[in-house]
Amino acid sequence: MKKSQIIGFIIIAVGVAIVIGFFASLDDQSESRAERVFHITLADPKLYENGIYSEIFEIDQGIYEFRFVPNGDSPQTLSITLNGKSFSFDGDFELEGTPHESGISSFFTWKYLGKKMIEIPESQKVEIVIDPNGNLLGPVTVDIVHGN
Repeated sequence: MKKSQIIGFIIIAVGVAIVIGFFASLDDQSESRAERVFHITLADPKLYENGIYSEIFEIDQGIYEFRFVPNGDSPQTLSITLNGKSFSFDGDFELEGTPHESGISSFFTWKYLGKKMIEIPESQKVEIVIDPNGNLLGPVTVDIVHGN
């Protein structure tokens, strides 16, 4: 391989890294403007009791969205229930990997498919129950943010 080809590959790799970093920072900025009402990173089996994670928190009336930070080791199915005085939600989220080719490498991006928008009719305490369906080692972050 010629020296000019190697330099060309390095320039392309640096360009791809800059573009990915730019778009990632835009995503981070838009997410930081959203009001987060619930956040947990499940990356330790000790966070689960009898195979599930649960927590009670306050939530105001409004429209909210589930957001996830998964990877290839995250639970294939993530079951979430929310129960409050005047609200109930029960949903399964399925992990989907999308392959990408950049010319010099290949990689996957991951996302959960499922109903992500919920509407809370009045301010209340709710209990969230997260069931990774047996995958206690697969890390995943779960957020509930106020919809914009």
